[in-house]
Amino acid sequence: MGWQRQDHGPSIQQALEEAAQAVTGETVVFHAAGRTDAGVHALGMAAHVDIAKPITPFRLMEALNARLRPHPIAVLACERAADDWHARFSCIGRRYRYRIADRRAPLTLDAGHAWRVAPPLDADAMHAAAQRLVGHHDFTTFRSVQCQADSPVKTLDQLGVLRVDREIHIEAAARSFLHHQVRSMVGCLALVGRGKWSAGDLAAALAARDRAALGLNAPPDGLYFVAAVYP
Repeated sequence: MGWQRQDHGPSIQQALEEAAQAVTGETVVFHAAGRTDAGVHALGMAAHVDIAKPITPFRLMEALNARLRPHPIAVLACERAADDWHARFSCIGRRYRYRIADRRAPLTLDAGHAWRVAPPLDADAMHAAAQRLVGHHDFTTFRSVQCQADSPVKTLDQLGVLRVDREIHIEAAARSFLHHQVRSMVGCLALVGRGKWSAGDLAAALAARDRAALGLNAPPDGLYFVAAVYP
């Protein structure tokens, strides 16, 4: 069900907390740099946990990974942090990648890990249009109605579109994102790639500051949390 603990299904947070309790005997809470939705992937999520038990970072990592099996979750690195360091509030940047496989054939090995769009997409047109969204804007159009952020205004530092082999990758970077912001931007960029929207249409959707102006919300399958950035 994504990162955050849920009452109606398993989550990354729950799996980590149960593993840590089994290892330390303590009831702990993991705090992450971001919250991924159900179906979204994470390549480099950062999280922190306060543990009283004396245990080296390496032993903790090994013990957590042993307890996490067979879940598709792994701790890649573990280290001690300063007492005032917080995975979420100390984070100054977040990077996402979205994978689109623009092909007619169904996905096999990448099923659930990319968005298949049948017609070939114009990556150059998508990249040019994406620059209309870079900067400090009101992203209400690209914000889920369930978003809990205090303000729809965000600064998008990067939104790049490039073709990588037989896929299109969309790279997004900002200090923080609104709920569904990346997926909503990707969905509209796909419309540009298919020739259904122009760069002007994308700019008009942004200016509308209205969720009803959104052209398309991309599925979670192709979205990856790539990295959290810290000072």
